[in-house]
Amino acid sequence: MCVVNTTGSPKNRAVQGYLEDIEKGPRDVRHEAIRGLAGIGAPAVQSLIGAMKDAGSADVLWYLALALAQIGSPAIGSLLKEMKETTSVPFRKYGAAALGEMGEAAVEPILDAMREADPQLRGFLSGALCRIGEPAIPSLRAWLKDGDDVMRSCAGLTLWKMGETGIGAMLTSLDEEE
Repeated sequence: MCVVNTTGSPKNRAVQGYLEDIEKGPRDVRHEAIRGLAGIGAPAVQSLIGAMKDAGSADVLWYLALALAQIGSPAIGSLLKEMKETTSVPFRKYGAAALGEMGEAAVEPILDAMREADPQLRGFLSGALCRIGEPAIPSLRAWLKDGDDVMRSCAGLTLWKMGETGIGAMLTSLDEEE
């Protein structure tokens, strides 16, 4: 688990306590820790990301990702940066799950990250966009028209993975081109 300087600020000590609760506590304690970390917000983001990198189980990763999802927008940039730098599949998988819960605010940053991402990461980011759903469709449609070959392919595959709504948007885009 990521260690925060416990002689630091009360917030740092609280973050460390919540991280320990997520690692070792029963479910109700873990849920309370998520609420506490969400209440702390942006100051908890780096510690949460560090804890995700060090997590020893999928269960712990899940709770850490939930906390990041609850923090929302303040976590997007740092999480995407770490997902680019870390090739750990579990980290990327749960990071993408967190991004997918952050909604519309995450769409453009995810798309920007996809431009420079390796194929594996693009797949996880595509999954996050699918989870976001409808709010991602206009930007994905724009990529179908204006993106380079890789980004057009990513946009098309992501829309297809969204199911009926995404496929409908893709077909509308194709009809507009004709």
